[in-house]
Amino acid sequence: MSLSDIQARITAAEAQAGRAPGSVKLIAVSKVQPDDRVRAVLELGHRTFGENRVQEAAGKWPGFRDEFGAVDLHLLGPLQTNKARQAMELFDVIHSLDRPKLAQTLARLADEMGRCPDLFVQVNTGAEPQKAGVLPDEADAMIADCRKLGLPVLGLMCIPPVDEDPALHFQMLADMAARNDLSGLSMGMSDDFEIAIAHGATHVRVGSAIFGARVSH
Repeated sequence: MSLSDIQARITAAEAQAGRAPGSVKLIAVSKVQPDDRVRAVLELGHRTFGENRVQEAAGKWPGFRDEFGAVDLHLLGPLQTNKARQAMELFDVIHSLDRPKLAQTLARLADEMGRCPDLFVQVNTGAEPQKAGVLPDEADAMIADCRKLGLPVLGLMCIPPVDEDPALHFQMLADMAARNDLSGLSMGMSDDFEIAIAHGATHVRVGSAIFGARVSH
């Protein structure tokens, strides 16, 4: 696979779902990828990337931004409250708003800083104990609380259980977003992004299919 292959598959999936071309944003997940692979994708003109960890992104992206200009950077992994300020300075979008305490921290920092990244509330659609995210039956209250705090919630994010049909989870997330008048749906990864697009994904997160297998440190 390559960046152009993935972009072609997204375009085909948009058409298949009767959606406008360009309605799905491709986030190239660059976590633990060596700099030369990331640079190669930047040189192809792609400018939307996802990272899982604040520290790793802080070591990588300021230099790339100096070299390549504006990059739309998305935090996909869990965010500790003590890293929230650094995350808000570095990222344009945070996909892992998963608990009330973090929402309160982001709201306080947004007041101090005068700005806030766009946010996705992460929903643990499979209610898996090892996974981050608000439980489905708590999501409406969490969204309402975030809005009361004045946070810019763009949509919802999920990572379906590996052993279940992702379509059920994508549909659950889409229904939840519609019920709460949210337009953003961050769902779908290398193995299932076409299914996610059929269910309304606005952001798909693709790593290994673009960069090749992850390199472990």
